[in-house]
Order: sequence, then C-alpha cells, then structure tokens
Amino acid sequence: MPLDVDTFELLKEAVRRFVRDRLVPNEDRVEESNEVPAEIVAEMRELGLFGLSIPEEYGGIGLGMAEEVEIAHEVGQAALAFRSVFGTNVGIGSQGILIDGTEEQKREFLPKIASGEMIFSFALTEPEAGSDAAALRTTACRDGDHYVLNGAKRFITNADRASGFTVMARTDPTVQGAGGISAFIVLASSPGLTVGPPDRKMGQRGTKTCDVVFQDVRVPASAIIGGVPGRGFKTAMKVLDRGRLHIAAIATGMATRLIRDSVDYARQRRQFGSRIADFQLVQAMLADSQAECYAARSMVRDAAHRYDHRDPEAGMLASCCKLFATEMVGRVADRAVQIHGGSGYMSEYKVERFFRDVRLLRLYEGTTQIQQLVIARGLVGKPE
Repeated sequence: MPLDVDTFELLKEAVRRFVRDRLVPNEDRVEESNEVPAEIVAEMRELGLFGLSIPEEYGGIGLGMAEEVEIAHEVGQAALAFRSVFGTNVGIGSQGILIDGTEEQKREFLPKIASGEMIFSFALTEPEAGSDAAALRTTACRDGDHYVLNGAKRFITNADRASGFTVMARTDPTVQGAGGISAFIVLASSPGLTVGPPDRKMGQRGTKTCDVVFQDVRVPASAIIGGVPGRGFKTAMKVLDRGRLHIAAIATGMATRLIRDSVDYARQRRQFGSRIADFQLVQAMLADSQAECYAARSMVRDAAHRYDHRDPEAGMLASCCKLFATEMVGRVADRAVQIHGGSGYMSEYKVERFFRDVRLLRLYEGTTQIQQLVIARGLVGKPE
C-alpha cells in the first residue's frame, strides 16, 4: 500500500539529502577502490532502502511503483554503484518471492531482505542463455524430496555479496522453452555452490557481477517459489516488468545529474571571451537533453501509475520506458562529454565515468532489442 503523501515526501527528502551529502561526496572513493564503503551500506539499511518495495507486513516500506520510481530517480543522481548494492533486494532478487512465493517463503525471507540482513540475487542469465532466457541449461533433477541443481550462471549482480539467490533451472527436460523452468530459492551457503571472481567491466566500478556455479547443489522441493514447478519463467517475466520501470527511473536520475553538471560547467567555462553557455550550439545540446529527459520521466511516471492500477498494457509500457529512457541517457551522456570538450574525456571530470556507466543500462533487464520485441508483440500479438 502506498504511503500517505506527507510521509512519502519526508522519505523522498531524506533520500535526496542522503544522495547529496553522503553518496555524491563518496563517488571518487568508490571509483578508486571498486567498493561501496561499509558505512554507506549501513546507512542505506537504516534509511530503509533495501525494503522499498517490500510490504510493511514483511518489514519493508511497501512503496507502490509510482513511489518507487520517484525514489529511484533521486538515487540515480549518484554513481550507479550505490544503487546496485540494494537494487536486487528491491527488485529482481525479492519480487519473485513476493509475487509468486508461498506465505511461508515470504515470512521466512522477505523481512531479512527488507532489512538488508540478506542480499538476494537473481540468477537467470547463462553463458548460452542471455536474451533467450528460455534456452537456459541449468538443470534441477528431482531426487526424493529434494532437487539437485547443476549448471552455471553468468553476470549475476551482487553474487559475491549474496546470502541467497532466486535461481531459474529446468526441472522438466521433456518440455522445451519456457514451460519446463522453475524458480528456486537457493542459499549461498549451499554445498556445491561457488561464486567466481568479480567481473572486470567497462564501467560501474563498485558494482559486483560474478559467475555462479552449481555442482550437485541439493535444495528441498519446498524451495521452489510458490511450491509448483514449471512456473519459473512466468515469475521471471513478472519480476522484469517492475525492474524495467525501476531501471528507466534510474536512467532519468542520471540524465538529470549529467544535465546539471553540464550546465554548471558551461556557465563557468569561457571561450572567445564568453561563457560557452551563451553559445547557441551548446544551448541546443542542453535543450535536447532536457527535453528528452523530461519526456522519459513523464513516460516512467505514467507507466508506473498504470502498473499500480494493473493496466493490462503495463508490461508493454514498462518496455517502452526502459527502451526510451536508457537510450536517452546514453545520448545525454554523450552530449555531456561534448559540452565538456577535451576535459570531458579526462577522468578528472565525472562525465567520462558516467558515459561508461550508463552504457550498461541498455543491456540488463532485457536489451533495447528485446524491449522492441516486447513492444511489438504487445501491439500485433505473438507470431501464429
């Protein structure tokens, strides 16, 4: 249930102050160390950021989607590594349990996820199954009252921080595609589960993605989310709808930051005896960025409202937002580098860093091309 207006505004202002006073001043520290400081993580827990989307009855704040995208917009104005620490708990790590889990599963795990006591990751992507998620090869074979998992997952966010995983595995090898896939809750401490070293990435230093390998990992049959095998792919798709709106809101936050930094630089930088902010071609770049950011934010707000009201087109609209907003912030970042000129290519200025960081937004939670397919299918229907 959404918060009352006054309470939500207090939360939003607290997050805004936290971003301004704690996150932004620590961005260089994260870039240099490739770690989010432990004291910052502790403050995130105190602020309730790990439980934004989890209902109050399970220990969270219980924001609706329309509220969550407002908070995501604020957090997105700092280096993206900060959001990644709690992002899987808010989204893909917890929402499968919340949406389709049994009441027992919800009461066992959601309070710990909401408090940040447990970090939960979402293990879907594999070396041979990225955009084609239904092609995953990780297996879960029934053995009495247990399942035995074997396989490997790739690019799993927060894997080395995780206490548990939502794991997609094929429980019925006779069913091709999505129908034979089930979703499991698997503890990181399970014998046979190993996490590889953190990946070295183009950007987003401080975020952690790793391979996760399952070698004869035994989990009880009760670990299937919802208790019914064969529904895992549907669970994953439900989770991704909400996650795509969240990522779109993060993109609008970072675009807002890039525009603000570009305006500040253009006001200070002088060439030919004038501020470059007075040059019309620089103004044109700023104007294009502002107009596109405003359009994306308006889309996200509308789609989030429709999601909360169970609009049947909400999933397709979430893909519209994810496509437009993440492509938009890439253009805004490119213009920001251009406005900064040679300085924009130097690590001394953060636009160079953010230019690299935002590139990933067009890939995870479904690439731009996958969003195009989802949108098109929403318009014309699935192939016959």
